[in-house]
Amino acid sequence: MSLALPMNSPNARRAGAPRSGWMWLLALALLLGGCQWLPEVKDETADWNADRMYKEAHEAVIEGNYTRAVKLFETLESRFPYGRFAQQAMLESAYASYRAGETAAAVASCDRFIRTYPNHPSVDYAYYLKGLVHFREDQGLLGYVYELDLSEREPKAMRESFAAFKELVAKFPDSRYAEDAKDRMRYLTNSLALYEVKVARYYYNRGAYVAAINRAQTAIVNFPRTPASEEALGILVASYDKLGLPQQSADARRVLDQTYPKNDELLQFQAKPWWKFW
Repeated sequence: MSLALPMNSPNARRAGAPRSGWMWLLALALLLGGCQWLPEVKDETADWNADRMYKEAHEAVIEGNYTRAVKLFETLESRFPYGRFAQQAMLESAYASYRAGETAAAVASCDRFIRTYPNHPSVDYAYYLKGLVHFREDQGLLGYVYELDLSEREPKAMRESFAAFKELVAKFPDSRYAEDAKDRMRYLTNSLALYEVKVARYYYNRGAYVAAINRAQTAIVNFPRTPASEEALGILVASYDKLGLPQQSADARRVLDQTYPKNDELLQFQAKPWWKFW
């Protein structure tokens, strides 16, 4: 007669438990022992001094290897935090992160440099670079090649870029970057105004005339004397007319005629249905 226990009986499970436990221990021992057989990964920078590490990182920037440059600059900062290269490494790491497309890291490095070294001779560049990062943010590769229209973008990055350039110009009016910052601020102002007008036009074409009025007024009040103001006034005229408010429409028309006498073709966009793209 067979004395074997049924496989699902409690006694059989207890009998097999020790063997199963030993098998797990054996597997764990082999795994831990195998780790010792793996080749050791050597840090190439282990015996580098600060001077060599900075030169290697700077060379990586020149060669366009921005990922390697960022890694080396970060290692330099952590290994030699009080050395004479640490400040420059922080600033160049911001630039390398910017060129690598790591906008958040670039802005964080700029902010950290401004906060840590507010009196550094190159702190104006940190403000400028921060503005430039936001200026280019989310454009991607095509933004560098074709200079995509900023008014087509979400305005948050444009506002942050404008704020950084404005702070640079206010604190360092004689900076070598001030003139370029002013030019970019003018461009950003025009783009922000045009963005509001495009949203106003969108609302108008869909019959949301109150919303169109609000966005057109935002463009006129917040961004006066920009090229988009003319169309913003035209949208006000047309929207008030659609709402049956002749007095407000006439007031907007008077301002439009006085400010932009040659506006005969300005309101032709009304004739185009919102759903027609050609």
